Amino acid sequence: MSVRSRGAVSILLAGAVAAGVTTLSACGSQDAAAAAAPAAPSPAGPAKSRAHGLALEEPTGPYTVGRDSLHLVDKTRRDPWVPEAGHRELMVSMYYPAHRATGRTAPYMSTKGAQAFLKQMELDVPAKTLAGTKTHTRTGARPATGKFPLVVLSPGFKTPGATLTGLAEDLTSRGNVVAVVDHAYEAAGVSFPGKGILPCAACGKVGPTTFQPAAEGRAEDVTFTLDQLLSGTSPWKRAGMVDKNKVGMAGHSLGGAGTAATMEKDSRVRAGVNMDGPFINSGKSSGLSGRPFMMLGAEADHSPGDDTTWDTAWKQLEGWKRWATLTGAEHMSFTDLAPLAGQLGADDPEGLPGKRAAEITRDYVGAFFDQQLHGKHEPLLDHPGKTHPEVTLQHRAPETPSPRP
Repeated sequence: MSVRSRGAVSILLAGAVAAGVTTLSACGSQDAAAAAAPAAPSPAGPAKSRAHGLALEEPTGPYTVGRDSLHLVDKTRRDPWVPEAGHRELMVSMYYPAHRATGRTAPYMSTKGAQAFLKQMELDVPAKTLAGTKTHTRTGARPATGKFPLVVLSPGFKTPGATLTGLAEDLTSRGNVVAVVDHAYEAAGVSFPGKGILPCAACGKVGPTTFQPAAEGRAEDVTFTLDQLLSGTSPWKRAGMVDKNKVGMAGHSLGGAGTAATMEKDSRVRAGVNMDGPFINSGKSSGLSGRPFMMLGAEADHSPGDDTTWDTAWKQLEGWKRWATLTGAEHMSFTDLAPLAGQLGADDPEGLPGKRAAEITRDYVGAFFDQQLHGKHEPLLDHPGKTHPEVTLQHRAPETPSPRP
């Protein structure tokens, strides 16, 4: 692991860094690295941040963002981490384009959920501070008219789906339905009906020899989620908003590995993004049958030669592809934790500010799905230019037509 990836956000989120498995193949379990890291400081932060609280960035698209919560139970599988718990369960936050001035502001997390997450990560941040983060999402909002592409988001190991709220809001505002999947027992802070907030039973069980089945488990979770959302008897009451022929997926860390693993087995996912996660498979199916794929990572750990799984994956991807890296980024720079840490005064003066990291992640992931699912040409994917000098396209792929939207 590079020095850059142990910057301020990683120190503030010392426990969360243990969830970063981007370099497992080269460095072994990062639990050891996190244990050797400096203790998380108490983030006093500027007075202004304390006075006004934390807030996510405004979404960039024209749509208001609505959100529902969906509880799914896969009765064909037992939970892989706690078999005695019974069937595999998922909580899915369904974000959808909505009409303005309808519904009420949705919370970022519950206070109890934030407390469990912060305790798991050993972070010295008040639970009410994190839970009270201002969102731009509305519960009970009236849905917009029309059909929209579906984008599935899978979070990193140990981190709940709430940490991808900013990205989910922005993608929704651009005209997508977004499903953020919380995988039972893989993060603290997520409440399940009848069980309350589940512990991270998988924590400490994922390492170099167990990472592949964990990623493959994510793929099974997402395939089941798609089965439910795209069926004629979907449990989501707004399923008619989804264009079943336009499905994409993105994930951070383990969720990024799970994205590639899902696409290898599920042809319904037409385009994918791996945000700073490893790849687990070098078999024939890893070419993804020519479907578009973007690799978005921290330059220090995911430049050519740093993570051999990325070098191998790049060679095997058969379709439209991009490999973009962010100078000064850390593993958590692709989640809400980076900009929120910045608001608490914990930006690394030598690294990429959290706010800017969130903007770049939003711009690139949004442009990717605008191009691949909406059919819009996005020059940003070809040339970062003066607007995104922190981004380097490590390789240029031969130009191949994207699938028609």
